[in-house]
Amino acid sequence: MAHVDVLVAGAGPVGLTAALELRRQGVTCRVVDRLPARLPYARAVGVQPRTLELWDRAGVARDALDAAVPLRGQIACVDGADPVRMELVLPPEVPYGFAALPQNETERILDEHLRRLGTRVERGTELVSFSQDEGGVWSRLVLPSGDGEEVRSRFLVGCDGAHSAVRKGLGLAFEGGALPEEYMLADVEVDWDMPPGYGVRVLAHDAGGAEDVLVGIPLPGRSRYRLSMAAAPELRTRPDREAGAVVHGLGGGAVPGLHHVQAVLDRLAPGPATAARLRWSSVFRISHRIVDRYGSGRVFVAGDAAHIHPPTGAQGMNTGIQDAVNLAWKLALAVSGTAHPGLLDSYDAERRPVGAEVVGRTVRHAAGGGVQSDPEDPARLLLREAQLLVGYRGGPVTGAPGETPGESAGPRSGDRAPDCGGLAGAIAAYPVRLFDLLRDAAGHVLLLYAPAADALADFAGAVAAVRRATRGGAGVRAVTAGPRPPGGTPPFPVWADTAGEFRRVYAVRAPTGFLIRPDGYLGLRFGPGGTERCEEYFARILRP
Repeated sequence: MAHVDVLVAGAGPVGLTAALELRRQGVTCRVVDRLPARLPYARAVGVQPRTLELWDRAGVARDALDAAVPLRGQIACVDGADPVRMELVLPPEVPYGFAALPQNETERILDEHLRRLGTRVERGTELVSFSQDEGGVWSRLVLPSGDGEEVRSRFLVGCDGAHSAVRKGLGLAFEGGALPEEYMLADVEVDWDMPPGYGVRVLAHDAGGAEDVLVGIPLPGRSRYRLSMAAAPELRTRPDREAGAVVHGLGGGAVPGLHHVQAVLDRLAPGPATAARLRWSSVFRISHRIVDRYGSGRVFVAGDAAHIHPPTGAQGMNTGIQDAVNLAWKLALAVSGTAHPGLLDSYDAERRPVGAEVVGRTVRHAAGGGVQSDPEDPARLLLREAQLLVGYRGGPVTGAPGETPGESAGPRSGDRAPDCGGLAGAIAAYPVRLFDLLRDAAGHVLLLYAPAADALADFAGAVAAVRRATRGGAGVRAVTAGPRPPGGTPPFPVWADTAGEFRRVYAVRAPTGFLIRPDGYLGLRFGPGGTERCEEYFARILRP
């Protein structure tokens, strides 16, 4: 019988992220997946800026950028009207734009990083049942040989997709419904007069109001696109109407041919278009559902195992990746025995509202003609689609708002910790970004700001409290105003805010402290001193 800290079921982007984050924090884990090999398909392809920020912290972003292509905007056309171009432009302090990366490439990159940490995916290995008690989880695996194996783990994480065995084993409700339409997916080259880096969305309605749709997302390669289209009549299947069945994902029947794709392009493309070199195609169906809770006891679900919805705006995989990052740092503390008894409950409290919002929004967009149909302010809508507005204000493991100078104008406790540039060190002659200073940090980071270096001494109590609570595991960084960092040998690294970007983005003038959680959110913002507030924050997270 094998023992491990955490067993992860499912080796898609969400399961690989969960395992990678656990391994970065020193947690042993096994990752099993029932498929004998990674699927070579461009399924989920949109990578949001927030996902790239999380990958930056984990050291994955550079490999992803090398393999991806930029998404610069979208060309939309409705019922033959002139095409409308939407630019995907974010504020300058956001370090990454939107990208397209085939899911099989995403999985390859995450898998390679996981291997470097000593963990390999166990392919052809299926989780078939489990039970749990106060001390851990018993899981029954079926190996590629057909033999069975019993695994004892402290925790089990189900990242095993829309038809999750973990979700079913927990008996979680998965309420929602299915869209009546069926669609075709195709990975294909398209010769047409569309600008590179732009997605294409075309809607057309007949006299009876029936909708015809074509969505194209550019992929790496010459003129390569992932196309989504209404399924041809001869390819449509009869959805499984069995009570409680989840009708979602790729079909297993007849697959679209190049002539099916060309027929849609002939009907809907904004101009002459020719399809060639079909790499892969499938029929797929869409449901919208969310679980009633994200876990029970020592067993949790994440990604499609917890929420499924239309692919509008490329929200699904990215939301699941954030699930995994949120859960992993809390599991790491639980495995170490230092977690507050209620810490793991915060996973559901923080992430299920996010999942519910994404399900509702994508269903509205799917029914209303896409992201462009949303009445929200375009700039804010773009930040929301980039998942940069996700936050946990007022949550169970963020500090309560305090009397911090300027807090109403800048990021607050529970908000994403934003990036900025223009930071200068005492040795390197080139400026760096704030995220450069946070990269590879697996635990909390205490970030301090003071107009002058001597004011950093006011945070000595907070530094001691954080180091004491985390047993020295938290990093400490400081930023000061001025053209260069202070001289001397401070007890922690100090950078100078040479361009004033940190002061602008974080809305600080007076000395201010920020406690950044392992998932890149502000656990706490506080003014000079801060010892008691830091102690109160960690009292919510760590065992007394």
